[in-house]
Amino acid sequence: MTGLEISPLGTVAFILVAAAALLGTLRLLLGPTVPDRVVAADTLSVITTSGLAWLAAVLGSALYLDIALVYGALAFVGVVAVARAIEKGEDA
Repeated sequence: MTGLEISPLGTVAFILVAAAALLGTLRLLLGPTVPDRVVAADTLSVITTSGLAWLAAVLGSALYLDIALVYGALAFVGVVAVARAIEKGEDA
């Protein structure tokens, strides 16, 4: 057994995550309002974080978990900053 072997259940999970990423990307590009695009960007960051965690499990490397943790924290701070900017723009 060489290389990466993924079970059928893993294949189904990968297809579902890829479909979620595709739908999130469509919402990011086609979203009618700015808040829709912010939510789509947040969704894509969560999908990316979970992908990094999956990669850490598949490769058996804890380094990817550290990267996923930092990426998730930065994505959260970024979404909160954008949400605050949108909120201030509506109040003005």
